[in-house]
Amino acid sequence: MADNIEMKATTRDVVGKANRRLDHSVLPAVVYGTAIDSQAVAVDRHAFEQVLVHEGNISSKLIDLTIDGGKSLHVIVKGLQHDPMKGTVTHVDFWAVNMKQKITTTVPVHFEGDAPGVRVGGVLMHSMQHITVEALPDHLPEALTYDVSTMEIGDNVHVRDLVAPKDVTILDDMDEIVASIVPPVVEEEEVAATEQVEPEVIGAKPVEE
Repeated sequence: MADNIEMKATTRDVVGKANRRLDHSVLPAVVYGTAIDSQAVAVDRHAFEQVLVHEGNISSKLIDLTIDGGKSLHVIVKGLQHDPMKGTVTHVDFWAVNMKQKITTTVPVHFEGDAPGVRVGGVLMHSMQHITVEALPDHLPEALTYDVSTMEIGDNVHVRDLVAPKDVTILDDMDEIVASIVPPVVEEEEVAATEQVEPEVIGAKPVEE
């Protein structure tokens, strides 16, 4: 588990549709959990977007969130809302976790190695980008890794083939396919170019109408 992400927040009085009046540099958010009351807060937009850029999948990252300079809370990002046109984040849901209680979240799947099936033209297709796991907050892995060094065209990776760290439980169906190496796609133009064309007989007498 990597070091926790440190993030600062301030309490927010503006809520609902009124969030549109907030300065663009401010990103509205909410903090909730089983042991705390739900609280409307705001974080620095640029700082949060930088975390997204550098950390990638943030749902398995433990964040130390300090609100108004008080005692930090251990939280994870439980949900993100995005602008449908721009794709930018418009709201964040922070979930305050109990460090002694297991939580359920998703982690990405990373593939390493050089697959023989890809070297001969096959394509590695991802059917699942993330895997659902259960673990204590400080035991959450950043990702699950699978070595594709022995995969040929036609081979599949199932959930049961993934190895989770100790104290981490995979919750997805073990028979689900995570990735496959499929044959290369043949373009229609290539097919047409390889079709047999009946050769013209030189000197043949044309058919009279």
